[in-house]
Amino acid sequence: MSELRLNPLLGRWVTVATERSTRPSSFDTRHLPVEHDPSRPCPFCPGNEESTPAALVSNGPSGEWTVRVVPNLYPAFEGAEQLMVRHLGPVFTRAKASGIHEILVLSPDHDTSFASLDDDQVEAVMAALQDRFAAHAAMPSVRYSQAIINHGREAGASLAHPHGQLLGVPFVPGELADEEAGFARFVGGCLMCTTLEAEVESGERVIAEDEHAVAICPFWSGTPYEVLIIPRAHEGHLDHVKPADLTGVGDTLRNVLGRLQGLLGDIAYNVVLHASPHRHDGEFHWHVHVLPKVTTRAGFELGTGVLINIVAPEQATVDLNEAPH
Repeated sequence: MSELRLNPLLGRWVTVATERSTRPSSFDTRHLPVEHDPSRPCPFCPGNEESTPAALVSNGPSGEWTVRVVPNLYPAFEGAEQLMVRHLGPVFTRAKASGIHEILVLSPDHDTSFASLDDDQVEAVMAALQDRFAAHAAMPSVRYSQAIINHGREAGASLAHPHGQLLGVPFVPGELADEEAGFARFVGGCLMCTTLEAEVESGERVIAEDEHAVAICPFWSGTPYEVLIIPRAHEGHLDHVKPADLTGVGDTLRNVLGRLQGLLGDIAYNVVLHASPHRHDGEFHWHVHVLPKVTTRAGFELGTGVLINIVAPEQATVDLNEAPH
């Protein structure tokens, strides 16, 4: 069973999940293929459904599905318990890492990626994502749900088959608490709505825009070719988003990933979706961060939390707008 341990310096929880070290090639070094043994049967390919736990979502019969959501075999969070904190000493605070850890298989095609999904597949993926967020929101023990895509070994992927992960946790992570504080500090409406309007008016950092979403290299980019996707419709909770707006954001994400691939090749990247914590009603506007892994955080950045970006977002915008996709 995983557990949470509190870092008293930062006031943030750390997850100790030792069982995840038994995943294939958990400690392989960089520049290796995503999979330690590519010859082993892929558990996410059609016909291998018995290799995973029973599907929570599957939009077709066995062997004919287009999207599946299954429990993670190596969960970082597991169990329905409410967060129960235990103090073992003046600086030793822990709790069970209860919650949910799921895999969202993006396609039955082993050799594709989100950038290559067709319109129907993007719609199916985003609908499955929303379905699981709604299920998480109904669980009293889950306070926050995180959707991610790790593409490439350096981004944390251990299987090549295109997939994402959904994690429901019993606390509000520090990153989200900081974002909520940013929305609360902002005077004059919604921070994301204002950012969208200001960036569209400026035009300097816009990569893609349509009636549903705008993709920008944000003014405050901390890493090269970082992209922020902002939905036009103001909504904090993912399970409340209208289907057309949800699919529209998926289409914009596909556009952005295609541009990154056209510019930089098959690089590793992380996609991180931020929505309001469940049952929070403060100001928030859901959004998506796209973070290519083209540089490494060094000592200064790790020691201070101050990022050093070697590509200005204005130049990154020019490069991505000129990239084939």
